[in-house]
Amino acid sequence: MKKIFEICLGVITSVGGFLEMGSLSTAAQGGAAFRLQLVWPIVVGTLCIIFLTEMAGRFAAVSQHAIAAGIRDRFGIKFFLLPFVAVLIVNTLVLSAEIGGVSVALEMATGLKHPWWALPVALLAWFTLWRGTFGLIEKGVSLLGLVTLSFVAAAVTLKPDWHQVAAGVLPSMPHHDPANYWFIVVSILGASITPSLFLFYSSGAVEDHWDSGYLGANRAIATLGMAFGGCISVAVLVAAAYVFPAHGITRVDDYHQLPLLLVAVFGFWGFVLFVASLAFACFGAILQIALEQAYLVAQGFGWNWGENRKPRDDPGFCLVYTCALAISAIPIAAGVDPLKLTVFSMALTAVSLPLTVVPFLVLMNDERYVGRHGNGVISNTVVVAIIVLAFVLAIVALPLQVLGGA
Repeated sequence: MKKIFEICLGVITSVGGFLEMGSLSTAAQGGAAFRLQLVWPIVVGTLCIIFLTEMAGRFAAVSQHAIAAGIRDRFGIKFFLLPFVAVLIVNTLVLSAEIGGVSVALEMATGLKHPWWALPVALLAWFTLWRGTFGLIEKGVSLLGLVTLSFVAAAVTLKPDWHQVAAGVLPSMPHHDPANYWFIVVSILGASITPSLFLFYSSGAVEDHWDSGYLGANRAIATLGMAFGGCISVAVLVAAAYVFPAHGITRVDDYHQLPLLLVAVFGFWGFVLFVASLAFACFGAILQIALEQAYLVAQGFGWNWGENRKPRDDPGFCLVYTCALAISAIPIAAGVDPLKLTVFSMALTAVSLPLTVVPFLVLMNDERYVGRHGNGVISNTVVVAIIVLAFVLAIVALPLQVLGGA
């Protein structure tokens, strides 16, 4: 019964924490510009993250290592520095974008411009991390993120042509503006397959003291949680495909356009639901990414780490998330557009993916870490496909930023 409860709570937590500034903005842009054509990158990205999170939980449960610690232990500090620096930089940009997301929500609620909110939001996140436990962050804040299910309600209320939605699952060539089409594909995949997500998941499994008895629960949480979360992203795209073109919007380049997704369906309460969805989802992402920064540094350099420890027991760990929040708040406080920063950081996330996934694949086939619980043919094939996809994205992402994403 306890395991069933943990599976249900884990799935709910995954759903509540799936949609954030990156997934919301990229899905909205895809729906506005290309209607239902871009369902397929959400499906591909969701499939990829299901496999990666399941592997991350399995690796942690069997080896008692988080992924970052495993890479450092297996390959040495010199090799570790390459993915370490890449993930650190990308996480900083993504963290800044998520601080921007909460700040934008507060601007919509109060009328006070978003740069004024950046430092208070970072301070609130720091206080939550300083005083909170891993359970509070993993479950409490993510449960609030379940308000994002309002996008599913909106998509269903709009009564879309579900045959067209299903047709969008199959990859297709763009009918117009190919550079922007492929740039949005890159951004959607980058928003879905974020290294910080599966790195954080493995650290959380260690924090929760998982062992091989949790392998079944891990499989259920990774599969159902990420699949349902992907459905929320599809719902955002469907709502955008029907709402934005009907109001003459074919390119989402201003965050003030985003509330229309729910306002067009639910009126005033749609605005309230949007502000709550954006605030709670992005705040949960802030806590997750700030913690991941601390996990990454502490595990890589052999420090004490753990959100359940008191700050005096792991001062280096706490210093990292403190600095991460302070640094990431600066661009938003300086007036950087959160939407543009989000889209750029999602493309850059795609660039960094191979640096993390390649060594992780080696770990998942090393019997010294996973024993008989290593990857099978299917898992290896899927991950190799992810690596190939990631390399292609790495080659095209930045040129597409210039050609299609400006």
